[in-house]
Amino acid sequence: YIEIKPLYRKKGGALLKNIIETRIREFIDNHVKTENLEGIWQEPLFAYASAYDPMFLDLRETVSPTHSMPSDFMEHPRTVITYFLPFNEYVAESNSYGEYSSVEWGKAYVETNRLIELINADIQAFMKEKGFKSTLIPPTNNFDPEKLISDWSQRHVAFIAGLGKFGLHRMLITEKGCCGRIGSIVTNMYLEPTTRPSGEYCLNKHNGTCTMCVKKCVNEALFENEASFDRNRCHDMCLKNGEKLKEVGTADVCGKCLSVVPCSYINPVSML
Repeated sequence: YIEIKPLYRKKGGALLKNIIETRIREFIDNHVKTENLEGIWQEPLFAYASAYDPMFLDLRETVSPTHSMPSDFMEHPRTVITYFLPFNEYVAESNSYGEYSSVEWGKAYVETNRLIELINADIQAFMKEKGFKSTLIPPTNNFDPEKLISDWSQRHVAFIAGLGKFGLHRMLITEKGCCGRIGSIVTNMYLEPTTRPSGEYCLNKHNGTCTMCVKKCVNEALFENEASFDRNRCHDMCLKNGEKLKEVGTADVCGKCLSVVPCSYINPVSML
């Protein structure tokens, strides 16, 4: 702690952010080379939230009354680190046709979940070395199997941190689109929160000009009325894909509503 204290105090940990982000980028590069996974991911995005942001309490109304708070993971947390691992365009393009998810999409989902677990373990080791604590939060399957609602929604946590905005498809749209996976880390290291962006990233929410995600939903789980969503139909489709793609691992995923739509790779509102 003594070694890192000057960085910790300076500019809300700006130098520490750079160290952490560089470490994660280098970890990904080494993992890609070691595991021969070239071409799956683009450069990651990062955003940070105060562990005591009042919006976390709001999640017990908007998501689930049992949604976890950062303080449920450790005593005296200070920061929630969130990051987005965007898929390369070929992954989404492979998944844009047919009823079932493509093998490439399923593999990207499985490999990204594994990568997030490895990244979080590496950051935990780094934090421990510097005298801080962090958590190992799984990237998926942390939801109530009956209600199909997560007790730690990566998307909502990332929204609070300012990583992106929700689309009509209920996924998070970042500056690099919505095709990818989100990881998060709770720590007692202070890192200055990211300013949440203003406006909308979804064309439908911005000016009502796009409903492509609804049209692309193969199991009719999405609707033009944003308040409507059939999570059971969505989950059923994910389970069907999981059975079809079991040779690549646990790929209970779909992603048709995300694949080759205006927000797949960018924030489309920023292009207007």
